Amino acid sequence: MKIDLKTAEEIEIMKEGGIRLRRVVNALLKQVIVGETTERIDRIAEKLIIKEGGEPSFKKVKGYFWTTCLPINEQVVHTPPSKRRLADGDLLTVDIGMFYKGYHTDFATSFIVGALSNDKITDFLKTGKQTLINAIASAKAGNRLGHISDTIEKGISGSGYFILKELTGHGIGKTLHEDPYVFGFNEKPINKTMLIKPGLTIAIEVIYSLGTEEIVHEKNNNWSIITADMTMSACFEHTIAITENKTLIIT
Repeated sequence: MKIDLKTAEEIEIMKEGGIRLRRVVNALLKQVIVGETTERIDRIAEKLIIKEGGEPSFKKVKGYFWTTCLPINEQVVHTPPSKRRLADGDLLTVDIGMFYKGYHTDFATSFIVGALSNDKITDFLKTGKQTLINAIASAKAGNRLGHISDTIEKGISGSGYFILKELTGHGIGKTLHEDPYVFGFNEKPINKTMLIKPGLTIAIEVIYSLGTEEIVHEKNNNWSIITADMTMSACFEHTIAITENKTLIIT
């Protein structure tokens, strides 16, 4: 495992990239309405990224030809945009990355499209959002990656939901996916996991479902991963940077 710790100058570039990516996201989410296709949302995303002086990170992944991943309901991650139209009450995940001045940033959020919702799904999404906030708080110099994993596991499993263990957060920087993996569960004792040092840049991801930790590839789709029992799933993700004195939320 080779960890690329970033300099203060590199983190500043990533901070600027993150600011620009959030502007893209804020503009993009206004385009997510009932009846819209995920294909059109993706085209808008690419235009917004280029306008901000960046390039779509995901298009740099071999074999992936889109700017975003846009899973709906039981779709979990890596779902390409399509001609599918969003329905009232769909649970949509917007996963997007931007390459800016040689460095990637990565962000994801999940939400209900339209006005149709229920308390069960509202609570499900609130849990994921809060768990990501708590996980970021545990990501600081002197702690270990296991502290992040432990926080995610307690937040999700402790609330009766299911962590999709085969899917993880990751290091990020000059490439979209760098070492280390950032697990959403305790894959080993905390004191056996990597020490968090200043200069570490990672994308923390909370990826979970309502009914199962089992995932499968969607039929007739080379990329999209779905829950094995077809229950709803969600993903919340931020790119962060560790400095001597604090943790920066880049996105």
